[in-house]
Amino acid sequence: MVFLIGIAAFISTSLGGLFALRLKDRLHLILGFSAGAVIGVAFFDLMPEALTIMGRSHSAAFGTAVVAMGFALYLILDRLIILHHDHDGEDSSHNERGLWGASTLSFHSFLDGLGIGLAFHVSATIGIIVAAAVLTHDFSDGINTVNMILKNGGDRRRAFKWLFVDAIAPVIGIVVTVFVSITDSQLGILLALFSGFFLYIGASDLLPESHHRHPVRWTTVATVLGMAVIFIVIRVAG
Repeated sequence: MVFLIGIAAFISTSLGGLFALRLKDRLHLILGFSAGAVIGVAFFDLMPEALTIMGRSHSAAFGTAVVAMGFALYLILDRLIILHHDHDGEDSSHNERGLWGASTLSFHSFLDGLGIGLAFHVSATIGIIVAAAVLTHDFSDGINTVNMILKNGGDRRRAFKWLFVDAIAPVIGIVVTVFVSITDSQLGILLALFSGFFLYIGASDLLPESHHRHPVRWTTVATVLGMAVIFIVIRVAG
């Protein structure tokens, strides 16, 4: 059953990415929605889960410090990419940022698969609950990954490539749990770090780009809608 769930995650992520590619001419609205979805995943999914897990062995202050560390780490890496490619021009820098953002989102999808596999090690019931939560936001994961490539100057071919990577990542995560496992504390720290990563991607990258040269009103509505959809999905799945 766990491998069937992996296939379902692959399909859900792929459909989200194809949806984003089909509506490329409305990219500013999709970017606005993606910004809200990424920030919503950080606030409503990753951060609460991380603090809950880490609360068994660490304080809430430590958990939020790890979130801030993730934000600062992504900020530093992002700035290093820009500085390193200044001599190559803006397009090269944008491509690198797109690849870095897509790889981060894909690694998050890998962690999703890891979470599903580990949950099934505990019990089938818990595994199904975790899988339901993951599957419900995999669609937006596909949208976000494609958007990171397109908005940073990547073409459809590169977007398809990274969509496949993001879609296959949870399947690989599930397979990995057959052979290895990580502690709750390690998982909590990883989730907290990715909360910081996602907050940076949403607030500092996707959100400003969605408003660039486009009416703020509808992109703002799209952003709020993205946050609301993720909140509702997580509440229903949870």
